[in-house]
Order: sequence, then structure tokens, then C-alpha cells
Amino acid sequence: MRKTVWLLAGLVCGAFVGVVAGLLLAPYAGPELQGRIRARVQELIERGREAAAAKRAELEAQLEAFRQGEPIILQGSTGAAEE
Repeated sequence: MRKTVWLLAGLVCGAFVGVVAGLLLAPYAGPELQGRIRARVQELIERGREAAAAKRAELEAQLEAFRQGEPIILQGSTGAAEE
């Protein structure tokens, strides 16, 4: 029990020190930094959506091919099954 308490105390202290250091050493002012972070997060979300849409289209094409009885070729698969 004592080790758990010390671990949690250490995590809280470490998080606090990290936040303070991040605020003091940030390369931009608060609102500017928030805007940059917000823009980067939006960019990453959009890239994720595009990747998900591309993968969905690929999987739908494979499903349609499977329904029509065509053999399915999985890309990037390796292992003993191919030998």
C-alpha cells in the first residue's frame, strides 16, 4: 500500500513539474500556442479521416470481390501460410 501511495505522489509531482516547465519554456505565447496546437490536431484528425476512408474503400472492394467469388489477395501479409 505504501509503495502505491509513493508511486501516485511521484506521478502527481512529476506531472506538475512537467506542466510548469512546459508553460515556462513554451516557444510561443498562450493564445498563439493554443491556436497552433488546435490547427495541428485538426490536421491530424483530417489525415486520420482520409486514411480511414481509404482503408474503408479498400475493405469494401475486398468484400465485394469475396461476394463475387474472386480470390482475395491480402497486402502486407507474411508468414508460414505463404510458403
